[in-house]
Amino acid sequence: MPRAIISPSVLASDFGQLTAECKRMIKGGAEWLHMDVMDGHFVPNITMGAPILACVSKGVPGIFMDCHMMVAQPEKWVDDIADAGGSLYCFHLEAASDPLAIIDHIHERKMKAGVAISPDTPSTAITDEIGHAADMLLVMTVYPGRGGQKFLERCVPKVAELRARFPDKDIEVDGGVGPKTIDVCADAGTNVIVAGTAIFNAPEPEKVIQLLKSTVDAAQAKAAAK
Repeated sequence: MPRAIISPSVLASDFGQLTAECKRMIKGGAEWLHMDVMDGHFVPNITMGAPILACVSKGVPGIFMDCHMMVAQPEKWVDDIADAGGSLYCFHLEAASDPLAIIDHIHERKMKAGVAISPDTPSTAITDEIGHAADMLLVMTVYPGRGGQKFLERCVPKVAELRARFPDKDIEVDGGVGPKTIDVCADAGTNVIVAGTAIFNAPEPEKVIQLLKSTVDAAQAKAAAK
């Protein structure tokens, strides 16, 4: 199974100090930064777009931006996000008319491709062909559109179903994940953890990052021993 990666969600950060907040997370042990791009169409909220990502990329050299595209026409923004320094472009299956073509475009622009599913979308909507073409699969454990929501445990079995089909794939969970909810996610087979308020609002973020990572490591060791 792929290794544990922690991707703090900047939606919970102080946007007025965005580059400083990203540096603070990297210093605390975060490997990726989860950038929530919302367009006001696919979700009822507007956050940031390519110009802000470009500023972050310039201000934090070498940053791995895990771009979660909560947008209505994901095929439209691939080039802009690539030009802005995006490392991974994760689009919603619900918004895509031709997922495989989008994945190909993302790869052409030298980014990793992610496919996300919202709480009401079954994991079986990710076909074997789509799953194998993508680099990462994201299971939303809240409804996309705003931070700070309550974790939906009913989404966790989707992680286990995807892990059974794609043993070597990065599988990410996003939404309401923190020290109290990490265990079920890790046991189901997720290896990429997105957490916003649980990390950014903690007095010592580095300890939360380490706890999330060690929980995934322990779950993987337990699974390997079976």
